[in-house]
Amino acid sequence: MTYQKAQAYLNSFINYERLNFYPYPSRFKLSRVRRLLEFLGRPDQSLKVIHIAGSKGKGSTCAFLANILKAAGFKVGLYTSPHLVDIRERIRIIQKTEKEKISKKDFTRLVEKIKPYTEKLRKTKFGKLSFFEILTVLACLYFKEKNCDFVVLETGIGGRLDATNVVSSILCAITPISYEHTQALGKTLGKIAEQKAGIIKQKKQVVVTAPQRPAALRVISRRAKKIGAALFEVGRDIRIQEQSLRLCGQSFSVQGILGRYPGLKIKLLGRHQLVNAAVALGCAEALGLQGVKISASAIKQGLANTQWPGRLQIIAQRPYIVLDGAQNRASAGVLKQALYKLFKFQRLILVFGVSQDKDVGGMLKEFVPPAQSVILTKSQNPRALAPQIIKTYIKTNSRPIFLTENIQQALRLAREKSAQQDLILVTGSLFLIGEVLKFRG
Repeated sequence: MTYQKAQAYLNSFINYERLNFYPYPSRFKLSRVRRLLEFLGRPDQSLKVIHIAGSKGKGSTCAFLANILKAAGFKVGLYTSPHLVDIRERIRIIQKTEKEKISKKDFTRLVEKIKPYTEKLRKTKFGKLSFFEILTVLACLYFKEKNCDFVVLETGIGGRLDATNVVSSILCAITPISYEHTQALGKTLGKIAEQKAGIIKQKKQVVVTAPQRPAALRVISRRAKKIGAALFEVGRDIRIQEQSLRLCGQSFSVQGILGRYPGLKIKLLGRHQLVNAAVALGCAEALGLQGVKISASAIKQGLANTQWPGRLQIIAQRPYIVLDGAQNRASAGVLKQALYKLFKFQRLILVFGVSQDKDVGGMLKEFVPPAQSVILTKSQNPRALAPQIIKTYIKTNSRPIFLTENIQQALRLAREKSAQQDLILVTGSLFLIGEVLKFRG
């Protein structure tokens, strides 16, 4: 099997990241993933997993934590989704001598190893697996082979029924919860939080949560109490003190569970990234409560070294071109605030593309009023909403609105419409951001 054939085989399975609507929860079966793992000798049971769920900031938090563990001298498996350019971005080994995504050779070999069992499962009551389920099992196999000291595992959709939730974790974290995937997870924050909090499963487990709205926090607290898990909250048990903010990064201090951490720095921009960093720091301290030694210097170094593309990423200046994968109204609001705090610019040129299942109207209410020009576009993902339909959500005629067929055309037009003192914001979808990065090479 070639790498291309391995990709094609994996892509032959249903991929919910490319569908707008699907039966939930009937199509999400942990028993099916568990059965595949059993065929392969349950590689997940030898892994020390830190499991992270939430609506916003999961990937950044995972990256912060993986880099802290790397700085402490550990070999870390990092599993995140979605990818921006290359599917192999989802499965990485982070250690002092290596920071690499899985090789094409290993990816192909593991698809070949899994294939007989995925075919066997087709003929059983468990049924056909999904793209994400197979990829999650492949990651577990790879991390076991690599003898990882820890695995940082990001959930896909939700948490309770997500394929990653077949694992047992030594601790877990929940990033800010907001409205997302409401057709699957529920129409209220409480219902969504129930799905996210489903990753809290083991007695005496430690849970770290970002600041949450009351409806979500009540659910998380109730779940932790029911399971017998210790809960630490950023904002209550872990407190952030902001210090400086520049385009090259930001500095801050944290009063944590075990001590104070002054003079911390991160490259990622926006106050929300301080929260993500504090959640990761809390996880590192939680490991300390379990006897895993992580020094303050490792925490400081790991945070400072973390990079995570597509999140308030500056790819050009004069004019600024900024990429951010904000995908719901809460993220859009946070992004808008960060732009005006970080940048000095004359006009905002908005390049916007979004998936059909998102809160299109809510996001546009945040982005359109401050924009002087709006350029609507779409990614190549089948879930992408046509620009003509996006336009119907815009209720004002006070600014020019342009429709484009793809991101290349949208960026060319944005440059034509902008001056050196302006800012071009590309947002609405990580799939769109991935195409920008791929287009740039």
